[in-house]
Amino acid sequence: MLTIRRGNERGYADHGWLKSYHSFSFAGYHDPKHVHFSVLRVINEDRVAPGQGFGQHGHQDMEIFSYVLSGELAHRDTLGNGSSIGPGRVQIMTTGTGVEHSEFNHSASEPVHFLQIWLFPRERGLTPRYAEKDFDEADKRGRLCLILSPDGRDGSLELQQDAFIYASLLDGDEWAELPLATDRQSYVHVVRGSITVNGQALEGSDALMLVDEPGVTLEGGEDAEVLVFDLPAVQPS
Repeated sequence: MLTIRRGNERGYADHGWLKSYHSFSFAGYHDPKHVHFSVLRVINEDRVAPGQGFGQHGHQDMEIFSYVLSGELAHRDTLGNGSSIGPGRVQIMTTGTGVEHSEFNHSASEPVHFLQIWLFPRERGLTPRYAEKDFDEADKRGRLCLILSPDGRDGSLELQQDAFIYASLLDGDEWAELPLATDRQSYVHVVRGSITVNGQALEGSDALMLVDEPGVTLEGGEDAEVLVFDLPAVQPS
């Protein structure tokens, strides 16, 4: 079964310094049809104004990663980590028993545009941890590049959940395919550009949910950047 979620169907919040689109229920936006998909809980597309950001605040029992599209995002946390995240660099934080962090745009003139993505962890009460890694254009060009996995295979970052997350850049004749086991589901989020996924034409910010499908096929991209989630066919506890 294929289900399309168009980008213009998402929730939206304008806080002045922050403009955010919500693929799933978040903060003041609630849609009972879109609370989560498998273990995927949040995809927020955020634009943070110059000199603004999220002050120190806490999370627990969630896997949180950021995927920057443009600009630079400065990260600080109570684990002692501090860095600047730009396009191509992925950060992952296991919040587990609890961690506080801040995310700030130090630019005086340029906004930062990024995706903030949350997944339920494999279990509660994990030890908090943080990691980051660069995945450049060559890693993602014309193929599915594994950026997050349960065991850190193939140079990916480790995720505390039975989920595999891929990033891809596809244009023209380039194509990619991901087989899905019978106990797996997939969520495809088009970061930008346009692409055809399993015969469905998608534009930037659209998503496709795949249930009981044998695989994911991506083709016909026009400057497309895509995130593909290979997820367990289970409901989180």
